[in-house]
Amino acid sequence: MLPWGLSCLSVLGAAGTALLGAGLLLSLAQHLWTLRWTLSRDRASALPLPKGSMGWPFFGETLHWLVQGSRFHSSRRERYGTVFKTHLLGRPVIRVSGAENVRTILLGEHRLVRSQWPQSAHILLGSHTLLGAVGEPHRQRRKVLARVFSRGALQRFVPRLQGALRREVRSWCAARGPVAVYQAAKALTFRMAARILLGLRLDEVECAELARTFEQFVENLFSLPLDVPFSGLRKGIRARDQLHRHLEDAIAEKLREDKAAEPGDALDMIIQSTRELGQELSVQELKETAVELLFAAFLTTASASTSLVLLLLQHPAAVAKIRQELAAHGLGRACVFSLRSHSSPEKKLRLEPPHSQAGLLTSPQGYQIPKGWSVMYSIRDTHETAAVYRSPPEGFDPERFGAAGEDAPGASRRFHYVPFGGGARSCLGQELAQAVLQLLAVELVRTARWELATPAFPAMQTVPVVHPADGLRLLFHPLAPSAARDGLRL
Repeated sequence: MLPWGLSCLSVLGAAGTALLGAGLLLSLAQHLWTLRWTLSRDRASALPLPKGSMGWPFFGETLHWLVQGSRFHSSRRERYGTVFKTHLLGRPVIRVSGAENVRTILLGEHRLVRSQWPQSAHILLGSHTLLGAVGEPHRQRRKVLARVFSRGALQRFVPRLQGALRREVRSWCAARGPVAVYQAAKALTFRMAARILLGLRLDEVECAELARTFEQFVENLFSLPLDVPFSGLRKGIRARDQLHRHLEDAIAEKLREDKAAEPGDALDMIIQSTRELGQELSVQELKETAVELLFAAFLTTASASTSLVLLLLQHPAAVAKIRQELAAHGLGRACVFSLRSHSSPEKKLRLEPPHSQAGLLTSPQGYQIPKGWSVMYSIRDTHETAAVYRSPPEGFDPERFGAAGEDAPGASRRFHYVPFGGGARSCLGQELAQAVLQLLAVELVRTARWELATPAFPAMQTVPVVHPADGLRLLFHPLAPSAARDGLRL
């Protein structure tokens, strides 16, 4: 029998050997993982793969991405440049930013790349959506939906949107305690989309219940494609089926209505447009289209609305400038706004190269992207790094993108500013979204003042969209008529 001291040394030696062996196996596994992706390059091309790291076996850099948020992308862009490789959510990914690279991606659909969504999104949204369509079906569906967001349609929507926003701001001012702005903005966005865009007849209780169901649907839209009890996908399917059951009655009623009547909402316009093309959409197709419209309007608009309220609070000079502009146009407390003609050029599309295996992107040195890899373009990084803008990205300058890339040379000029994407996948609802934000800003500065209900400004989270960690708890106060008039004279 070994003395106690020698036994301890023996145990420590065995543990050290085990740890060393585990370390060597882990190092070997990581080396083989990196080699596996290196060998996927097209050997017929002299172009290299982009710089970057594929992370750990199977997990890739997913954990780093989840923990670091937006800092993950900016740190790797600083290290590797505007084109780099990584491995996220089980897939090899090329991340790109910069106007020229973004232009190549956005104008390359149907030729170099095709749109790709996770399998769970395809299952939950259905097979009759614009998001999932490619090629000619995508062109046809986009043509139909374009009528929903035409200038004539938006002119009909704007007065009702303004009324909804005005009532919402008044309710915030009448609240006896703090308002969680992000949650309120999500509820408001859903009500406007359901009642005004889709024309659903919902009372307050029905609307709130349907909004909760829809939020559960959205929360599980990007989940593991495993339809098993208690899984995210199963929860999403249950929520989707509840939405479809409610929509089915509303759609059946619309299909029975007078075909010659003037369309009053998006569903009416979609039904009429397809009939004019000699087609007839099924109830299932209309249900999936309705849910897709709700999804497209929901989180991004709520996120942008919340950021608007927060930034105006942080920058009172911007509020004063809005009031000056309103005063210059003679707009008092009670006014109706119409849609002005204007044009402007973190939604991320994941794109997969279907044909070419090499030389897809151009950067200071050329890179190849192997067939089957995903390509993610970064709107935020492109906006932050574009040298054509004269104000620093970390500051708040509402006019920063006013002359979006006008001084930039070449064909990539309009791709320095792409908040709504571009090319075949540009957002059809961009003018509607901008109208909502403009109307919200006007209603806020004309009728209210607001302040933090917490000791400090909240931290911001970036998944699934940018939003305050605490929901942005604020106290709203109505402006007295005289105070509003005085404010308009600033």
